[in-house]
Amino acid sequence: MSSLSIRGIKKRFGPVEVLKGIDIELASGEFLVLLGSSGCGKSTLLNIIAGLIDPSEGELLIGERDITDVHPKDRDIAMVFQSYALYPNMTVARNLTFGLEIRKVDDKAREAALKRVATLLQIEHLLDRKPAQLSGGQRQRVAIGRALVREPKVFLFDEPLSNLDAKLRAEMRTEIKKLHQRLGTTIVYVTHDQIEAMTLASRIAIMRDGVVQQFAPPEEIYERPANMYVASFIGSPAMNFLRGRLEPGTGGLGVRVGEAAWLLLPQAPRGAQTGQEVTLGIRPETVTLANGEGHSCLDAVIDVLEPTGADTMAVASVHGHPVTARLKPGTVRDVGRPVRLAVDMSRASLFDPATELRIA
Repeated sequence: MSSLSIRGIKKRFGPVEVLKGIDIELASGEFLVLLGSSGCGKSTLLNIIAGLIDPSEGELLIGERDITDVHPKDRDIAMVFQSYALYPNMTVARNLTFGLEIRKVDDKAREAALKRVATLLQIEHLLDRKPAQLSGGQRQRVAIGRALVREPKVFLFDEPLSNLDAKLRAEMRTEIKKLHQRLGTTIVYVTHDQIEAMTLASRIAIMRDGVVQQFAPPEEIYERPANMYVASFIGSPAMNFLRGRLEPGTGGLGVRVGEAAWLLLPQAPRGAQTGQEVTLGIRPETVTLANGEGHSCLDAVIDVLEPTGADTMAVASVHGHPVTARLKPGTVRDVGRPVRLAVDMSRASLFDPATELRIA
């Protein structure tokens, strides 16, 4: 196991700056997920770590070793690609050990590595098959196993589950998480899927336009997003945003939304000023039907009901703005019905409308 240091990495393709100074320090054994929409620079950064692309500026270290200018084969990394990239004419066993053959590893060591990885991934019964005889999930296991046999210091995963169906993706997420727990190896994993990021990562780096927007554990990113982009990108359904202003009232400082609604803040933000314009961010699961009168309630009209089985997503109109609430099935049945929604303000976020940054 080894730590990974990404320091001041920039990448320019002609006049276009794709990465604008990436700084990430990853402890040994951590699972980092690079998350973002297409074109944010996450795959470019992964390829720089792999040595497939040279950075324009900055340095990379694995442990104490500077690998910025080291050839990919000498970096002691292993990569799992989006496409399985298996040799179709070779058996699973040969696919797993072919890299070791090229490195002139002796037969006994190759056989031991094959047995260890096949047992770990539970593919012992597949060793004599060719890739065409395997399912998508089995092929992905073989692709992961091919990386595992080398026992590298850092694993790189480039959207490895995007070719699988939803059920198989969920199963493979669990397998990758269990694998990391058993091995404890440092992993850098690229995806655009927030569910993969939240379930797998020990820390997530959310990227946008070549800049890391927030680098933190999943729970912190979800509960305390650094800005409105992060808040809207993480969470399904996405966070609700309402414009308001800070006003004092019974019990302390609150957010005035429209003319009638006033929502009490459990704690006043640092440097808050009465009359200050803010954007209130509230997660759908923190919005419920109100039992009666009280602070922190919104008058709304139900526009759409979306049953999902365990929950019903209710999209309501609040002063002309849509607000999604995650409700128990059967609590609301009629579209167009006026309701009163209670908001758990202890889990709310406040943002500056001008900068879109979180207000502490």
